[in-house]
Amino acid sequence: MNIKFGTDGWRAVIAEEFTFANLERVAQASADYWNAEAAGGTDKKIIIGYDRRFLSDQFARRASEVAAANGFEVLLTNAPTPTPAVSFAVKQNNACGGIMITASHNPPSFNGFKLKAHYGGSADSAICQAVEKFIDKTPVRSIPLEKATASGLIKIADLRPAHYQAIKNIVDFKLIAKSKLRFAHDALFGVGAGCFETLLARTTCKVTTLNGAHDPNFGGINPEPIALNYGPSSAYLKKHPHDLCLVTDGDADRVGGMDGRGNALTTHQIICLILHHFIVNKKAKGRVIKALTTTSMVDLICAHYGIELVETPVGFKYICAEMLKPGVMLGFEESGGIGFPQLMPERDGIASGMMLLELLATERASVNKLLARLEKQFGPHHYARLDTRFPLEKRAALMDFCKNSPPPKLLNSTVAEVKPYDGVKFIAQNGAWLMLRGSGTEPILRIYAEAGFETAVQKLLKLGLSITKQA
Repeated sequence: MNIKFGTDGWRAVIAEEFTFANLERVAQASADYWNAEAAGGTDKKIIIGYDRRFLSDQFARRASEVAAANGFEVLLTNAPTPTPAVSFAVKQNNACGGIMITASHNPPSFNGFKLKAHYGGSADSAICQAVEKFIDKTPVRSIPLEKATASGLIKIADLRPAHYQAIKNIVDFKLIAKSKLRFAHDALFGVGAGCFETLLARTTCKVTTLNGAHDPNFGGINPEPIALNYGPSSAYLKKHPHDLCLVTDGDADRVGGMDGRGNALTTHQIICLILHHFIVNKKAKGRVIKALTTTSMVDLICAHYGIELVETPVGFKYICAEMLKPGVMLGFEESGGIGFPQLMPERDGIASGMMLLELLATERASVNKLLARLEKQFGPHHYARLDTRFPLEKRAALMDFCKNSPPPKLLNSTVAEVKPYDGVKFIAQNGAWLMLRGSGTEPILRIYAEAGFETAVQKLLKLGLSITKQA
């Protein structure tokens, strides 16, 4: 079977393509790559973690046995662990790389093999392609876990405490500890469950974990932090108000949220709250990195405070590449990935939650009041995305049509700019925008829109659909 890597690794359906035999092939290729091309100055060490999916612990064990047989010292997590904790361990231990067994927010039938680079972030395309080329180049070597642990080749440890301590070091933890905030966390049955209870133990904060059970079927949902999945938790919060509810995805590297009464917050609102907090309260300096499908309120905030803004294509690997350069304050993407360079160039849902708590402890105002202030200062921003099926073979022609024949107006405002990379984005003089972009791997076209009113956003999405029929 031909194994093809995606954004930062390989994912497939468990027992169909994601089998122990195929995992061994990918683990051997990864070991061959790191033996041949490890970054200079790194140790011959691989960090391996796993999420709560069916057989994830066994897949991680098998990957460890292959890595150890290829001469690597392996640090294997002792429990289901958030992806950012594994990434942080790679950086902290000067490892040449890491492996995370997770399919993140994908359906329960999937699992995945994510590669982490020595810098503590997702492996870039070059690394993924290089590993792919090593598949089946050498026979799989393996050593039983018991033998490898007895000889010290594999060490089993909890990676989470070091990650928690690093997060505490980048927030005002004393301020949070005495804030008496009521914080809810919807873990969506993923590895984030219990993290905030541990972080905020012995503080005045009240922590409520929702959907924290270990259920490989994720309660019948895809563990993605979107409003569609918030129903039961929203109903609970209406009856039991909190100050905030953070939602993390299956491997706890991405975030969504609700206000204290169960009303959904968009990822864009969360991003803007954290950006405001960094600039105004933390007096942070440096560039801000955003994916081009992220709200334009970010542009207005950065312009207002004289902050340099760098825009990247969609995909956290592009944000990671920018975060590896000095002088970056924050990096974020529309899908809820927020990265803090002080920790590592990686999305971190747990750190995002603690930053929001620090914001509330600092300003002593509700999330809704803070959002209302931002809207008053920078105007209302409503956003939506529509995914529609569109043939892969027709996509190039559609993108050419969009570049060469942009609509003259969006909502009666002249189109002032066309950005023709990673799809095509039309930006009107009044700030409204519409973007068409294909999925990287599926016959899906994503249509994004933002405007000052919800009705206007829906009109833009309809315009986007009509453009697909004109091409």
